[in-house]
Amino acid sequence: MSRNRRYALGALFVVAGAITAALLASVLSTVFFAVTVAYLLWPVRRELVARGQSRRVASGGATAGAFVMALLVFVPLAVVAYLRFDSFVALIGLLPAQVDLSAFGFEYTVTLESIATLVVSLVERAARRAATAAPVLLVKLTLFVFLIYSLLFYGEDAQRAALALVPSDYRDAARSLNRRARETLFAIYVLQAATALGTFVLALPVFFALGYESVVTLSTVAAVLQFVPIIGPSVLVAGLAAYHVAIGELLRAALVFLVGGFVVAWLPDVLIRPRLARQTADIPGSLYFVGFFGGVLTIGPIGVVAGPLAVGLFVESAALLSTELNSVGDEGGGTDLGDTVRDTDVDHHDDAGHG
Repeated sequence: MSRNRRYALGALFVVAGAITAALLASVLSTVFFAVTVAYLLWPVRRELVARGQSRRVASGGATAGAFVMALLVFVPLAVVAYLRFDSFVALIGLLPAQVDLSAFGFEYTVTLESIATLVVSLVERAARRAATAAPVLLVKLTLFVFLIYSLLFYGEDAQRAALALVPSDYRDAARSLNRRARETLFAIYVLQAATALGTFVLALPVFFALGYESVVTLSTVAAVLQFVPIIGPSVLVAGLAAYHVAIGELLRAALVFLVGGFVVAWLPDVLIRPRLARQTADIPGSLYFVGFFGGVLTIGPIGVVAGPLAVGLFVESAALLSTELNSVGDEGGGTDLGDTVRDTDVDHHDDAGHG
């Protein structure tokens, strides 16, 4: 195949991909998450094939295992809600019939009936939206599962097709970026689970010190909420603070909001994610921090994965560029200044690493 023909077909592939992405924009996030999960499950599928399983069985087993693991993440929240429903109803019964609020000379009375009416209306509105969106969500979930299975089943074919589009001189760089993407995605999901576990550990002493009886229950809820992008455990802390304000415990509400908000809702993201990012994804903690929160704030929930992944690929591309510049400098002999630049780049390359 001539080089011009290869480039023409490559351009055709890019244009067709752009058109397809534009037409399938509504499910693009689903496709993206499916690709990332397939990357994560690829070693499992490869191990099952190495143990004698057929490609179909290995792909189906890896997909089913991922689906079960995703369900297990939210099972503790459902169990806690079921077991503690009576306690929740009892807490609602402790709320006063009305709460008098005053600030800057203005007074306002909030009644329990008005709050209940507001909550009921919000729940009904959310239920209607959920019922309307249920068919779409079911279709997206089905698409998600089938995409993961297909990517795992045809993984080798997809890899060969993608690699064939890359000129031979650049295939080592493509393999490095592929390796970095896989390791970064693995680290992202491990970091999410580790952050949830760290939230549980940090929440136990906080809720115990604040005098709550259901310490394990509240800590479990806080840990599970870490899997919810953007809001996370902050919604639990805000709810507890609002409850204490409603029953007149202003000091306790302030303690829950400040101490709980700092230790439970904020500290795990700042303390755990950057440290583990350096060890698992070989990404500087500051860059991972920027990628995680920048991705979430820019493109929403999908940014939890897309942001750190973009940072990981940027670090790998910088390392590849540094290596290439060093090799060119070595071939040309270089000068004293060039030697200094190479030494600096090598140090940076060692810091960035290849995972």
